[in-house]
Amino acid sequence: MTNTRPVSTGERLARAGIYAILIAAALVYLLPLAVMLLTSVKTLDDIRTGNILSLPVEIVFDAWDKAWSNACTGVSCNGVSGFFWNSFQIVIPAVLISTFVGALNGYALTKWRFKGSELFFALMLFGCFIPFQVVLLPMAQTLGYVGLANTTTGLVFVHVVYGIAFTTLFFRNFYVGIPDELVLAAKLDGAGFFTIFWRILLPVSAPIIVVCIIWQFTQIWNDFLFGVVFSGQDTKPITVALNNLVNTTTGVKEYNVDMAAAIIAALPTLVVYVAAGKYFVRGLTAGAVKG
Repeated sequence: MTNTRPVSTGERLARAGIYAILIAAALVYLLPLAVMLLTSVKTLDDIRTGNILSLPVEIVFDAWDKAWSNACTGVSCNGVSGFFWNSFQIVIPAVLISTFVGALNGYALTKWRFKGSELFFALMLFGCFIPFQVVLLPMAQTLGYVGLANTTTGLVFVHVVYGIAFTTLFFRNFYVGIPDELVLAAKLDGAGFFTIFWRILLPVSAPIIVVCIIWQFTQIWNDFLFGVVFSGQDTKPITVALNNLVNTTTGVKEYNVDMAAAIIAALPTLVVYVAAGKYFVRGLTAGAVKG
């Protein structure tokens, strides 16, 4: 038998007020995307005669085709397609490596504590708060010493190093919530470091793995500073190409092409958040903010 309490008028008004605020906030966040979409499917004449929120007289996708294949980004007029795939070549290995290393670090710091492990974690945590600009010079020298300057591998290395602090923090806080008795029982049965990691810890780590993948994917894909400093002519990521495209003007300024390129650059992160956003929240509430 269900006992439902009658909702008072005051509660209804309060609930309506909350919904109104949430809808207003959503509209504020969605407005720039709506402007970009509308502008990207307009002709230049349509853009000049209307305002930024007016609907297109005729929907055309020429700007999308030009942004992808033959828009000028500096002295090159091959669109952003090559840079788009460059970003994937950087993001995928950097996300996988930093997530795996973060999992190993978090596991060792919580289940195989050693003398000085808390200090080690504090130093790792310090890496989360170091501004990007501070590491530019030492990182450039390091890449030069090891022969990875201006290469995709060098950019992957930079993002892995910078991302390990965050992934270690996420995994460490998640593994703190897993009972130590589980690991001790496995040790009594003769399981070693990697056996426990592969067979016990990793199978229950799906929520925090998703959190790390979404976090790292977004951070690395949207990065501009490391991309513009450490990439070569053929290894630039999409964010650098977008900046070059917007700042390259030959004749008439094509706002529809700029907007189409910006949406192309943002599309992978939008897809990731729409497809896995709920898992991100679940992962955080499952233990990423504990400890």
